[in-house]
Amino acid sequence: MSRRGHLVRRFAGSLSRRAPSSADVVWASEHLSAEECALWASMPVTDRRHSLAVARRFVVARPAASTAEIAGALLHDVGKVESRLGTFGRVVATLVGPRTDRFRTYHRHEEIGARMLADAGSDPMTVDLVCGRGPAAATLRAADDL
Repeated sequence: MSRRGHLVRRFAGSLSRRAPSSADVVWASEHLSAEECALWASMPVTDRRHSLAVARRFVVARPAASTAEIAGALLHDVGKVESRLGTFGRVVATLVGPRTDRFRTYHRHEEIGARMLADAGSDPMTVDLVCGRGPAAATLRAADDL
């Protein structure tokens, strides 16, 4: 799927305020430390639903994924919380680029998320995956782009 198609589908999905199911929340918590669970819970509901979909696709593509890798898939967008942008702000930031402080923060979400996870004591493999590094990085990118 094209990057544009991915973004259109992501936008459409972000319009729903439906919370993840309790089964999905349990599944996520089984792969996250207490500190990581708190970070995941700080994400907007749309990001949590997206992270679950990405993590589930990631596990299908990488059945032997470690807990640290699954945590990275679940938390790959956690740095976006620091931008404090809603759905429409994110759309504008994507279209116009890093022109304001908040848009720059949004565009640096991988780096910011990695710092947040390192500060929370996450496994270095989780931190690396959120930064787009490591042996599972290509699998995560593919799962995120579907």
